[in-house]
Amino acid sequence: MTPQHHLPADIERTSLKMIAAELAEMGLTPPPETEAVVRRVIHTTADFDYAKNLRFTPGAVQKAVEALHKGAFLVTDTNMALAGITKPGLAKLGGQAACYMADPEVAARAKAEGTTRAVAAMHKAAAEHPGAILAVGNAPTALLTIAEQIEAGLRPALVIGVPVGFVNVVESKERLFVTCEAHGVPAIVAMGRKGGSNVAAAICNALIYSAAEMLDPTARGWNG
Repeated sequence: MTPQHHLPADIERTSLKMIAAELAEMGLTPPPETEAVVRRVIHTTADFDYAKNLRFTPGAVQKAVEALHKGAFLVTDTNMALAGITKPGLAKLGGQAACYMADPEVAARAKAEGTTRAVAAMHKAAAEHPGAILAVGNAPTALLTIAEQIEAGLRPALVIGVPVGFVNVVESKERLFVTCEAHGVPAIVAMGRKGGSNVAAAICNALIYSAAEMLDPTARGWNG
């Protein structure tokens, strides 16, 4: 086997072109506003189902980009998602990201209240960064907590709801999306069972690359 390309930038560009072509063949080309997000998630997962199950509230991508231009804080529900977020792109925008799952205060609160760390972490995020972008790729309980907080007045810049699994996953996503629609909170949700920390990070990166004008890999310092 002879590799088609060697340089990362070439590989990424070719992959995204292939994704765009296959989406067109399937009649699933996303609208321009959401295209970068959908393509980035498919690029990360090689799963074209995301062209159908990713749902966006009106203007969600544009509102997220505007928030990132203002240095929006990002909070993830796993350290894996946090590790996958592009730090150079975020730094270029003056933003920061954090995950509170390993925070001793969060662990103590979860134990005291008999709840999960994901729930306690989202309470901490709401208290310390009420206008943050919240990216959830693992914990349905985090999504349910965010929905409750939105109903109580919290207004995140964006909620990314893409937990993966079987228990409470579908229901938590549906509730979150309906709640966000009802209260005018921007949201990007992968309906159904699919998702994960890698998907959460991919969505964050698509938004960051869009905001920082880094969609082309050469803008990130890659050769090719």
